[in-house]
Amino acid sequence: MSDAPAALPGLDLDRLRARIDRDLPGLLAGPLHARLFEGGKSNLTYLLEDGTGRWVLRRPPLGHVLATAHDMAREFRVLTALHPTGVPVPRPLLLIEDPEVTGAPCYLMECAPGTVYRDTEQFEGLGEERVHALGLRLVDTLVDLHALDPQAVGLGGFGRPEGFLERQLVRWGKQLAASRSREVAGIDELQAQLAAALPFSPAPALVHGDYRLDNVLVDADDRITAVLDWEMSTVGDPLTDLGLLVMYIELARRFDGVLPGAVLAPGFPATADLVARYAERSGRDVAALGWYVGFASFKLAVVLEGIHYRWTKGGTVGPGFDRVGELVPAFVQFGLASLDRPTNKEH
Repeated sequence: MSDAPAALPGLDLDRLRARIDRDLPGLLAGPLHARLFEGGKSNLTYLLEDGTGRWVLRRPPLGHVLATAHDMAREFRVLTALHPTGVPVPRPLLLIEDPEVTGAPCYLMECAPGTVYRDTEQFEGLGEERVHALGLRLVDTLVDLHALDPQAVGLGGFGRPEGFLERQLVRWGKQLAASRSREVAGIDELQAQLAAALPFSPAPALVHGDYRLDNVLVDADDRITAVLDWEMSTVGDPLTDLGLLVMYIELARRFDGVLPGAVLAPGFPATADLVARYAERSGRDVAALGWYVGFASFKLAVVLEGIHYRWTKGGTVGPGFDRVGELVPAFVQFGLASLDRPTNKEH
């Protein structure tokens, strides 16, 4: 834990302390300390402590930031809407849109209890039965999210479901163009194949946009206490979340050590079992899942290419960014392979 505010890029503790004291008087009882959470490759997330309490602050990355990404007010709105529901999220406390405080808009939330599972070693001692149950609970929480009525929870107009997939492809194509600094074999082919085989979307739902095991907190009783990182959330096609979850699991299994490998722990459900669980509990047709896995691969390839671009410009903080660019071709090739699955349905 650092006592020097200047040692934390992207965070001015003195200005932050003054704003918290002004807008949330009495929240902080002692000197404010902070450290940067490791593991994130997009928004910067800090743990704040004052000796008696713990909070979390999020702000956009430093340097090159795509125009439609890293919207702190949007994340804050989602947390505010979901906190009273059965979908577990941290309680939001304060949105700071004034960039004078930290150099960019940011927001403060409570620090929810629990552990982020990224590595198989963290599951040691749980046993295969508990690991299996947690994997199913991960899917059940996603089903609960997709069962919410966005209008009823105050997120009416949060997204535009009509033409969602078409617009998503256009959006991520623009993101790719904005982050191009090199040639990536197959990425344009993947984008073209996705556009040529759009599936019919089910009824719209609130979509997380980056749903995976290491974006949830799990407590000592194996309960999911919070779903984290809502920066890509919207109202749209819920199968985009399922496709992304499958992509992360399958890529972790194919490229052990490249992605967070907790899903490789003995007892974690097979992908087919997770998909069947989602289909049964949600009632949605998942026959076109191969397309959604391919789209998730394209989207994450673009995200990683953007992070690689920021790294080349010196706009990233923390270890591991020098190797992010190596992951992009693997995502692209896996996406192309996913589109070859016979379950895809064209218009």
